[in-house]
Amino acid sequence: MDILVIENHHDIHDNLVEYFELRGHNVQSALDGLTGLHLAATQTFDAILLDIMLPGIDGNQICRSLRQYSKIDVAILMLSARDELEDRLLGFSVGTDDYITKPFALSEVLARVEAVVARRQKNNRVMVVADLEFDLDTWEVSRRGKPLKLNPTSMKLLEVLMRKSPHVVKRTELEDVVWGRDAPNSDSLRSNIHILRRTLHSGFDAPLLHTAHGLGYKLSQTE
Repeated sequence: MDILVIENHHDIHDNLVEYFELRGHNVQSALDGLTGLHLAATQTFDAILLDIMLPGIDGNQICRSLRQYSKIDVAILMLSARDELEDRLLGFSVGTDDYITKPFALSEVLARVEAVVARRQKNNRVMVVADLEFDLDTWEVSRRGKPLKLNPTSMKLLEVLMRKSPHVVKRTELEDVVWGRDAPNSDSLRSNIHILRRTLHSGFDAPLLHTAHGLGYKLSQTE
């Protein structure tokens, strides 16, 4: 899984990062709210471990922003020393999937992350952007009900772009998803985006796949 840890307590932060990395997960992290929000809004994660008491912007504000404004579809688990009922209810009201009180066992955090991610994936198996649909169970893509034939690389690119829609996905992130650390030259991504764009747009008036020059690409109804 791709995990984002947003935690300003250095020891807890380091323990979480190390624990998840040792178990084969890809982890990025932030020690303050603003950096964490930026990472969450610009990159793709399976789960976010979110402390509440953060410098810059607190965890409740981050969660609310991701749910209400950015529309980021990601599992969010709050971490907090606040264990009052009112604190937990506030967390759930702004959109957290789980609320873990400190101190906690790292093994329990991992178990909760796996459970929440599995539950969300089961409930969110069809992604929709405008008139474009991607069924994650059957790996079938259609636009206005018309089936589209995509090659495996196009499918990987489209999945990331739809998960992050309507936000721009950086070129480096797309390359990493498709090729990992063995990414070929930059023309390979450009060529594959061209193939995907041609498939998505052929026979349709409204373009969905847009280029953000110097940044990357995004999937949305508007440029």
